Amino acid sequence: MALVPCQVLRVAILLSYCSILCNYKAIEMPSHQTYGGSWKFLTFIDLVIQAVFFGICVLTDLSSLLTRGSGNQEQERQLRKLISLRDWMLAVLAFPVGVFVVAVFWIIYAYDREMIYPKLLDNFIPGWLNHGMVSRLKQIISFH
Repeated sequence: MALVPCQVLRVAILLSYCSILCNYKAIEMPSHQTYGGSWKFLTFIDLVIQAVFFGICVLTDLSSLLTRGSGNQEQERQLRKLISLRDWMLAVLAFPVGVFVVAVFWIIYAYDREMIYPKLLDNFIPGWLNHGMVSRLKQIISFH
């Protein structure tokens, strides 16, 4: 069976989020060395939530491809549970937190760029990478 485009797209999104997480960990920023590290930033937490969500999507797609037409009731029950988990995670975590992070970032960015993304960060994160990540790695609000 050939993969449908949505399945290929989910794999691509998962790989891009994983690569962004790896790249984020490679960036040395002073705020990462303080209490809480990267986990004190809602944008980092959102990035992890999105990566886990798309991992579950890929797992669901692979499971549905492997169990299609098998007729095994137990496998179909497990697949329904996995689909329910995927749908719950989208409705409760991935979508609301993702929309909140992006909306708040761009509202604060429009109000005062220096408050949310100082020009100093242009030395750490190049412009092309910044635009490619669509505000996912802009964790600069520190509470210390």
